[in-house]
Amino acid sequence: MKKYHIGPVPEQIDPALAAGLGAVEVATIGHFRHRGFVSHRLRPIAPLGGVLVGTAITVAIPGTDSTLLHHAMSVVRPGDVVVIDRLGDTRHACLGGGVALAAKVAGAIAVVLDGPCTDAEEIVEVGLPVFCTGVSGITTRLNDLGGSLNRPVSCGNVPVLPGDVVMMDDCGVLVLPPDEAFEVLEEGAARQARAGRNRGRVEAGEKLGELSGASRLVAAALEPQG
Repeated sequence: MKKYHIGPVPEQIDPALAAGLGAVEVATIGHFRHRGFVSHRLRPIAPLGGVLVGTAITVAIPGTDSTLLHHAMSVVRPGDVVVIDRLGDTRHACLGGGVALAAKVAGAIAVVLDGPCTDAEEIVEVGLPVFCTGVSGITTRLNDLGGSLNRPVSCGNVPVLPGDVVMMDDCGVLVLPPDEAFEVLEEGAARQARAGRNRGRVEAGEKLGELSGASRLVAAALEPQG
């Protein structure tokens, strides 16, 4: 029985799509879409300061073992996001300064890890954005237990396929199937263009409930029923 299950390296996302989504905040998409948002348990270890968009390279590794993660660094390309499924393990850190450096040199723009990291300060120094569940001093080893690379995984309660679009900012991580991403971009860009349109009016003293229509809805609900 095979210990390692390895799929083909996925096609990278359209650069125009990446550039377009890079101008849209994750929370803007959250106004109209509810699928694909990675659990808020996964947080960036340092502020991103903008939106990152890349192609998912997927890895699933069991508890104490990071053998396949080390191997995966050989298939990472510029523009990829390494998405790591820890198969339920919450104790062992598979990502530290050394792996982060290898990912950064290979061209990864970020790592999304459903588990803890270690060497947080070193990872920040390397300059690799990392979303994870926290920090642990207990690390994995090369135990040769198996796993999967570029096969379907689950990360932060979201299914992720190799080649999916992964976008992230300081609000969180969103995973999009490539065949849905352009439609999401169209709606997201339109909403992003309207973002903040009421700021000046609120600063001038107008009430948010009046501007949004919320106060009208409340008033209608409170009207006596005939």
